[in-house]
Amino acid sequence: MFQVTQEIEFCYGHRLLNYAGKCRHLHGHNGRILITLEAAELDTRGMLVDFSDIKKSIRTWVDDELDHRMILNEADPMVPIFQQHKEPLFLIPHNPTAENIARLVFDETKSRGFPVVEVCLWETPHSFAKYRQ
Repeated sequence: MFQVTQEIEFCYGHRLLNYAGKCRHLHGHNGRILITLEAAELDTRGMLVDFSDIKKSIRTWVDDELDHRMILNEADPMVPIFQQHKEPLFLIPHNPTAENIARLVFDETKSRGFPVVEVCLWETPHSFAKYRQ
């Protein structure tokens, strides 16, 4: 089995609903995503996937949709205020935990036809969450 991994860095803000700790407040992270692809065979070039293809597709999506945005639960009461002030948002149906953001990136990568097996989101230099199927 062959594997390749690409790292993508981005900045985002979020807060967690129904949470008693510090993360219940709006705050930001310098996130790092590790996307791992896997396949049994290589293409005619001898590659699983060209790294530049991942960059053009997934890195561009992260830059356009997640980077320097607040990632919030669509039910967050702050959403209308951010929208009123035309602040950049990315809304999800779940709490925007590291686990759920990793799943979000996994699903987007898979929907673009990449053979993704795992996405790891480093929320801080010492803490990360993984999603795999």
